[in-house]
Formats: sequence, structure tokens, C-alpha cells
Amino acid sequence: MNPVNITRDEAQERSRIVTSHSYKVVVDLSGRDPQGNPLADPTGTFVSSSTISFSSTGEATHADLIADGVYAAELDGVPLDPALHHDHRFPIEAGAGDHELTVVALCRYSHSGEGLHRFVDPADDRVYLYTQFEIADARRMYANFEQPDLKATFQLKVLAPQGWTVISNGATPEPADGPYEGIATWQFPATPPISTYLTALVAGEYHVDHGTVRTREGADIGADILCRRSMSEFLDAERIRTTTQRGFEVYEEEFGHPYPFGKYDQSFVPEFNAGAMENAGCVTHRDDYLFRSRVTSAQYEARDNTILHELAHMWFGDLVTMTWWDDLWLNESFAEWASHHCQEKIVAKYGGVNPWVSFANQRKTWGYRQDQLPTTHPIAADMVDLATVEQNFDGITYAKGASTLKQLVAFVGEEQFLAGVRAYLQAHKFANSRLSDLLDELQKASGRDLSGFTQEWLRTPGVNTVRPDFDVDENGNLTRFDIVQTASEQFPTLRTHRMGIGIYTLTDDGLVRTDGLDVDVHGDRTPIAALAGHARGDLILLNDADLSYVKVRLDSHSLETLTGHIDALGDPLARALCWGAAWDMCRDAELRPQDYVALVTRGLGSETDLTAVQSLVRQATTAVLSYTAPEKRAEGRTALISAIAAQLKDAEPGGDHQVALANGLLAAIGTEGADLLAGWLEGEEVPEGLAVDQGMRWRIIAALARLGKADEALVAAEQGRDNTIAGAEAAAGARAAMPTAEAKEAAWKRATDEAGVPNETYREIVSHFINADQQEVLAPYAAKYLELCAAVDAGEGQWATAGHAQIQNALQWLFPVENADRAWLDELRKWATSRTLTSTVNRVLLEESDAAERALRCQARSLA
Repeated sequence: MNPVNITRDEAQERSRIVTSHSYKVVVDLSGRDPQGNPLADPTGTFVSSSTISFSSTGEATHADLIADGVYAAELDGVPLDPALHHDHRFPIEAGAGDHELTVVALCRYSHSGEGLHRFVDPADDRVYLYTQFEIADARRMYANFEQPDLKATFQLKVLAPQGWTVISNGATPEPADGPYEGIATWQFPATPPISTYLTALVAGEYHVDHGTVRTREGADIGADILCRRSMSEFLDAERIRTTTQRGFEVYEEEFGHPYPFGKYDQSFVPEFNAGAMENAGCVTHRDDYLFRSRVTSAQYEARDNTILHELAHMWFGDLVTMTWWDDLWLNESFAEWASHHCQEKIVAKYGGVNPWVSFANQRKTWGYRQDQLPTTHPIAADMVDLATVEQNFDGITYAKGASTLKQLVAFVGEEQFLAGVRAYLQAHKFANSRLSDLLDELQKASGRDLSGFTQEWLRTPGVNTVRPDFDVDENGNLTRFDIVQTASEQFPTLRTHRMGIGIYTLTDDGLVRTDGLDVDVHGDRTPIAALAGHARGDLILLNDADLSYVKVRLDSHSLETLTGHIDALGDPLARALCWGAAWDMCRDAELRPQDYVALVTRGLGSETDLTAVQSLVRQATTAVLSYTAPEKRAEGRTALISAIAAQLKDAEPGGDHQVALANGLLAAIGTEGADLLAGWLEGEEVPEGLAVDQGMRWRIIAALARLGKADEALVAAEQGRDNTIAGAEAAAGARAAMPTAEAKEAAWKRATDEAGVPNETYREIVSHFINADQQEVLAPYAAKYLELCAAVDAGEGQWATAGHAQIQNALQWLFPVENADRAWLDELRKWATSRTLTSTVNRVLLEESDAAERALRCQARSLA
């Protein structure tokens, strides 16, 4: 077993032996060793001391520590041999009773976003540190028992340069003089009991916007917002804090428990792998959420949702924490559901866009896509070890789980659901729990038996499909109406769905709902006798109101109505469901990609949900460039670009639609539009009101690079103009996009043979490497991709120490999809089955191969 891994069985055994009480951790960022001597590598390493107070049954166990080495260790004051540290573990031999273990270690700063990440801003050479410990990387900063159920209080002391900002989970103290010149000391108070993965440290030359939020009890608690100094002009702290305050008001009321920690800081940090992390009282967000250029309202709403997601975790995840990662889904699914529920409450009070419409247009689509891959898994997955956990931060854990919780709320009733949640939080506060604990409280509150729901929805993978099957008489009235439910051969579970049936009719007021009802669907065919005699209308929409998680098919008459009149459908949630149904039919090769594009171009201009606009343009581009056969691609691309350009011309100057359409045009445009884009850079023929700001300039240059119309001089000049890490990242991506042998070779070398490429720079390189219409220059990299897989699988070279995020990005983005024809996919399958691959490599190959197979099926459909 990989020594970095931890199995569930090991964790359960340690929980039987050990009860943890407290941690006292000293992190020395002064660049000195425990004797005060300068470290050999002060920008690469630091010293930490961890004192763990715990009780033991007397059996042998271990503490976890990933470090370059151990300076000293002692158990109950008795020195231990530092050389005992082996395979990232420090063994413990202690009798029954209470004990104290201290380990002083030389730890390494991270550049992969795991552990204590160190970043130097090229804009001003200032240093920024932050931690990211989920799922099990606190052991990269201090020795501990790295599993969620061994909670303890956490007291941190930090030695760092004077003038730095240092925050952690507890209230921020005033710094005191440190032991060395120019060094200060921060002594934080002890936290309530929390899990190691929720502990945090943020330190460096941060800009701080000081402020507070008010709790339901009327207390003002600290709520500082941090970012790099070079990003401070983009920090819209007032909006961020307003969203946070409104979240406090909803959650404290809905959850019936006061905010559980003493303050609530939020830091926007560079090179962050995820969107955000719910460290107790010390949340970190990726600083892409500080917008350097004009973005749409949908992106602000998405950021608000992320803020509310992390805030929900303070109760559901931090106050009450899963016993083991089996319940990761519940942690994330609940926060996903809660953030949209909270936004819905905020919109009802203050106005705004219905968040469940945006959820249907984007997040739920992610869940459906993930659930149809060969690597799908139950919502409540069997997390046997950390390697398995790493694979499950996906659309099933987040979006499908949230959709299922939404259905559960509809099943038991919102008030009963929240009553069960309140009882659950009260019963398990500052402790750990399992799914069964929540279900017990929900059953008590609602009086409903949830055992069948659990088995159907949480323990089985896959998504069902429903379609209407009906007869009509000569007057257009229904004489029979059935709902037919199907499942895949691999995962044949047919579930019970609570769903609406909407009948929409074309009237002078548009395409409006004129009839319908809510029903329960069971088995493979559910007759709906109540609809006999009702008018069929012009559109029949299953799962109206989006109560269930299920793929919907449209009958031919309804699809014809939508193709001609989707812009007349006024209900944004109904439109979202129709968009989703059409996209599913396209991806499943039941609808020609060119017909899907025609539907999108018909309704795009009148779509009011900006999340939908962005998703539709992206999906239509995929339909043209990936799902359309090469011989028909030019025709489809011209149609799509012409439609986007026409709508861009008519869009409100400076409005959200203009920005979204301009971005969509940049992603879809071919060489015929290169001169237009080059002119935009020079301020020529720019649509009125469109801001060609720094972000837009980089998107234009990336498009020109992809088309072979941007050379190194143009990219270098723009990087000189934008001397920031974002500029360096964008430049790296533009260079990787260029369709020349030299550019591809240089980008491939950086991606596969150069250690230490910064996180976000790496992602930009690999995500821009593969492009449509570059098959010839990319041809050699189909074989090289298999060599890359072999190197990653064997842990050779840089892959021996690369983080999970980098490995995932490399394998996913560099997959040679543009050259993955039937022969190459067959070759890949033979190659993969001839060896035993690691779970990460195997998962990515299965998923990307499936995507390529789907594209081939859709291309065949486009020729029909």
C-alpha cells in the first residue's frame, strides 16, 4: 500500500485505541531550526512542533507525519529515537492511560496546493502562505492523528516575520516580540474540538479588509476578508460580507443553532486547487473569485453560492463531522443543497435570480454527466481508503447528492426536514456522526420510513430516464398516458420518483402551463389515468418543477414545439428542464447535434438566466466541434458563429448578455474570424459597450494563439503589460494553444518533464494543449500520452511527488481526444487491460475513453 494512504480499517482500529484531547502546535516560519540556526532551505522548508494530548488503551498505534525528517520526539517527557519516523508515520508504544507526545519536524512548503502552500507574487515579490488539509494533509504541517473522528482542541502558535498577517481558526491575537530580530509570535486561543483537516493557517503580507458580522444573538464577531495586496483593488468586500451576513441570518434560523465558532474570516488565496475550503472559522477561497475584469451576474451569483456553501459547512461538517469519509457525500451534498436553499430565502427577501434555475442549468447537468460514466458510483460510496476518497469529489457527491436531498425535502416536507436537521445538530454538536444518525432524526421528525429511499437513492448508482408514452384522439385529447422509466443495463435500478407533469400550450401570452399534476412514478411503466380526456397541448414536460433527479425525454411533437417556440416559454425553470432534456438527447445521440444547435440559437437571445446562456453556448460549441462529423463541422460552426455574432450585435451595450456572447464567440470562432479578434485588441470594430479589459484581452490572445494567429512576440508583449501571476498563467496557456510543433513540444515538456510548475500555470498549460482543428500537429501526442500514463502509474520522475490535482489535470486535459478514433481507442483498451493501473490512472482513462466513444456515436448521428 502507498504509505501516504490511510485505510478505513486502520482508522477504525486507531479510534478503538486512541482518544485525542488536544493539540498544541508551533509553526516556525522564521527560517531557523530548533537551535536557532538558519535552515539550509528556508524558502522550501519550515519547522513545526506538535504536542498531542491523548488517552490510549495501551496497544501499539502511530501518529501521522509527512516531513523531511524529525529533529526530536518524546513521549511523556521521555526522549524517543527520531529515526522511528518511517513511511510518514511515527509509532507509539504507550501503556493504558493519558499521554502526551511531542514531535518536532522539518516540514516542506507545498507548491501543489496540499499542506502549507507557499506562493511569491511576481507582481511585487510578496510572500503568501495558506493551508489546504482536506482530505488528509494536516500531517504535512504537524504530527497528528489524521482522521476525522479523532477530534481535539487545537491551539496554534506561529513565529513569522513582523508585519505579516497571521490568522487561524481561533480569534486573531496581537503579535508579541519573537525570539529573533524581525520575528513576531502569534499565540492563538484553543478551538472547540475539531478534526485535523479543518485546522488552518493563513500567513503573509496580505491585504486585510476588517469587518464584522452580527449573529442572531446580537453579537458582532470578527469577519475579516483577506487577499494578496496586488489583488486588493478587485476585492469587493462589501458584497462578500453582505452575502455572508445574509447567510448567517438564514442558517442560524433554519438550523436552530448559533454559529459555533468565535469569528469568520475569509481569505482569497492564489493557486488554490478547489473552489473553497470550509476550515472552521477560517475559510479559504480561490482568488479567481476576485474578478479582474468584467464578468456576468451569473459569476457573482456563483461566487455567492460558494460563500454560502462554505458557511453551511460551519454547522454541517465542522460542528458535526462525518466519522469517516464514507459520508463525504453527505457533507458536500448537504452544503450544496443548503447553499441553494439559503439563496432561495435571500432572493425571496431581497430579490434576485431563482438559484434552483441556475442549479438545473449547470450543476445538475454536471451530476447527470458524471453519473453516466463507467466510473459512476453510489452517492453513499464505499470509501475504503483515502485513495478512493480522492476520486469522489465529483458531480455525484455534490450535484446528484444535492438533487437527492432536494427530493427528500419534498418527500418529508421542508419543515419536517429542517426539524430533523436541528435535532441532529443538537445531538452531535462538536462530535462525529454517520448517515444513520441523520436519517433517524428525519424519520422521527417526519414519521416517514426512509429505509427504501436510502437503498434506492443512496446505495445504487446510475440515472434513470423517463419518457411520456400516450395516445390522442382526433381532437388532440389524451386517451392514454403512461410514464415509461428505464435504466442502464449495468445499473438497472428503477426508482420511485415524485415529479410533476406539465402541459404547456401556445397562447397569445406565449408557451404557458395550462394543465398538469404531481405524481409518483414506480417501476418501468406508470399509468396516469387522471390525464385521460385532458388536452395534450403543445409541450408535455415530465419532471416539471424539477423535483426529481432523472433524465427526461421529449416526444416528437413537444420537441417540434420547442424548436420553433422555445423563446416563447416564459417559465425559466421549465426552460432549464427543456434545455437539459435536449442536451441529454444530443449527448445520447437521439438528437442530431445540428438540431440541438438550431434549438440553442433559437432561444439563446431571449434566455434570461445568465448561467443558462453561458452553459448553452458552451454546449452548442461542444455539439459543433466534438459531436458533429468532420465533414459537416464547418457548416455547423458557421451557423453557430453567425447566430452568436448576430445576437452579440443586438445585445445591450455593456450588458451581461454581451459579455457572455463575446466569450462564447471567442471559444467557437474559427480562422475566418481571426482578423476581427485582432482588431478588437487594437480597439477596432469592438461592439459598443464591450469592455476589452485585461481578462478579455487574454481570452482574445488565447483564441488567436489557438488559430495560429498569435506569435511569441504578441504573447510576450501582453505578459509584459500584465506583470501578474494571472498574466503569467494566461501567457503559458496561450503558448500551449499554438498549433506549431515547437509550441506543442515546449508545452508537453513543461507538463510532463518539469517539476515545480506552479499549480494554476500547470492547469493553464494542459487545458490549452488539445484543440479542435489541430489534429495534425497533435498526432504524435497520442502515443506520448500512453507513455505519460505509464510514467504516472509507475510514479517516475516528477510523478513520484506530484499532487493528486496535478496528476488528475495532466491525465484528463492531455487525453488526445482530437485523435482518438476507433483504432486508437482499441489500442488504448488493449494497453490498459495488459497491466494493473492505479485507481487514478484507470479512472481517467475510463472516463475520457467514454467521452471519446460518445463523441463518435454523436458524429455518426450527425450524418443521419
